[in-house]
Amino acid sequence: MNPDPRQLSIHDFTYPLPASRIAPEPLPDRAASRLLVSHSGVITDHIFRDLPSQLPPGALLVFNDTRVVRARLLARRPTGGQVELFCLEPVAPHRSLELALQQTGSCTWRCLVGNGRRWKDGPVRLEFETADGQPATLHAERQTQEAGTALIDFRWNLAELPFAEVLRAAGHLPLPPYIDRPDTAADAVRYQTVYAAAEGAVAAPTAGLHFTPKILTELRSRGFAIGHVTLHVGAGTFQPVKAARMADHPMHTEPIIVTAALLRQLLSQQPRPVIAVGTTSLRTLETLYWLGVGLLLAAAEPAALLVTQWQPYEQAEAAAGISSGEALTALLRYLEARGTDTLEASTRLLIAPGYRFRLVNGLITNFHQPESTLLLLVAALLGPGWRAVYDHALAHDYRFLSYGDSSLLLP
Repeated sequence: MNPDPRQLSIHDFTYPLPASRIAPEPLPDRAASRLLVSHSGVITDHIFRDLPSQLPPGALLVFNDTRVVRARLLARRPTGGQVELFCLEPVAPHRSLELALQQTGSCTWRCLVGNGRRWKDGPVRLEFETADGQPATLHAERQTQEAGTALIDFRWNLAELPFAEVLRAAGHLPLPPYIDRPDTAADAVRYQTVYAAAEGAVAAPTAGLHFTPKILTELRSRGFAIGHVTLHVGAGTFQPVKAARMADHPMHTEPIIVTAALLRQLLSQQPRPVIAVGTTSLRTLETLYWLGVGLLLAAAEPAALLVTQWQPYEQAEAAAGISSGEALTALLRYLEARGTDTLEASTRLLIAPGYRFRLVNGLITNFHQPESTLLLLVAALLGPGWRAVYDHALAHDYRFLSYGDSSLLLP
């Protein structure tokens, strides 16, 4: 019988991670990172450029094409002290990320504020130059503060400039908190995947950082199918689990965007394997199943499409007879009824031991922090064998976390 993930303790999902094993920089060559392959519990060691030879025949690889925005702003108080503003999500005049990034003149975002204790009333400011060399000024004023974040009103003097351009010109890449150094020009390239397209993430989908155009070309030449989804990774991906039981840990919400073409690709892929490139792609794919289940089980059509944290566990019995094909078909019908080819939804899905996978057969991913929801996801996929994978990686000098090495996990 599967465990109830709500009763799990995160302290049971830990391992010793010396600071020396956390990769502070990327390797010069993306494809030179190491690749641990765990196939049916058998572990072997490779280099990432060997990936095409290690994948199951006929597999579909699904990538997250989100692009990291330069979401850290370092502003100055009138007295000269520095205040760090980490843009988390838009609030006004648009909550839609795409519209918010195109907003001109002014906007309001929810932000994390660093060194804000001495920031009293009044705005802080940031001088910057636009891409074409024009001098500009960004003003930021704190509106309200709650739950460790603040609503920040931004305004800038070049009113025709979209906020996306403000961030590109004035912002810094939000490297993970465990990489304790300023971002560099090299990070601007290496903390993005080579296929990044849709701006909106504040953390990279790091499993994809190992791929090069050459590897992507080889995958296609060997007959592997490639698909894309978009999940804009939020800062919540680094949120530590502080609750004694997972039932008391609030999972963060992230927006997803999926095309009808990808839904049809997943339908035609059955029963051949689907490999998620990264935990964000995996969560998006599994979210699709539960979005379809939600449509099939709902008495009335929902106002917005959302998968909640515990929906798969609460609806497991009701969904027992619903296949992945039926769930995907329900989503296609939903899009057809609206005359659109793009599915926009949100997910708070928490995947932990006790979860039954519906669409994904394998995962390409880096090595994750102890006591994290990402490690829970790996444990859900591999079962108790996750410990053997991490023990092997530690014993064989693999590099860990965002700029570290990779694994191909085939349960």
